[in-house]
Amino acid sequence: MIRIVIAEDQRMLLGALGSLLNLEEDIEIVGKATNGEEAIQLVHQLKPDICLMDIEMPEKSGLEAAEEMKGLDCNIMILTTFARSGYFQRALKAGVKGYLLKDSPSEELAKSIRDVMSGRRVYAPELMDDIYAGENPLTDRELEVLELVADGRNTKEIAEELSIKTGTVRNYISTILDKLDVKNRIEAITHFKEKGWFK
Repeated sequence: MIRIVIAEDQRMLLGALGSLLNLEEDIEIVGKATNGEEAIQLVHQLKPDICLMDIEMPEKSGLEAAEEMKGLDCNIMILTTFARSGYFQRALKAGVKGYLLKDSPSEELAKSIRDVMSGRRVYAPELMDDIYAGENPLTDRELEVLELVADGRNTKEIAEELSIKTGTVRNYISTILDKLDVKNRIEAITHFKEKGWFK
């Protein structure tokens, strides 16, 4: 029997997922969590074979929970609506064994769970194309500058925060726009968010 903990903050979906998977003869749902913090507690407590998690949840996201559970004797699988390469990269680094999208058919989910239990890794095909085109091109310093821009800071405030000159901040910003191939700060932030590259 494959023992599973599900973590999903939308209760209706959590119930539906649990019911669907419980119909499978070799799968048993042993715990349900509505956030990443609960998921970690249940995995420690119940020692399931698999923890199936959404990404965007309160208290701790699925990715933060996966990073915290890395090295535990539990296979982590992500089930999300977000096909973002930044999220996928983080999931891979956290040792996630499966990354599936919520619009996949339910029988595919059960098959993926069995595949992961037999030692395979299962990733949504949409993400495999993306992974080769999906590295964050910014340096750590450029990322710091963009995060401050996203926080609504102006050039002068960013310069003060990072102890650099305003001209240097402007240079960083024009490099960021070039690297992301966008026209302005708003587009840069949007593009970065869509890729899931903000930490």
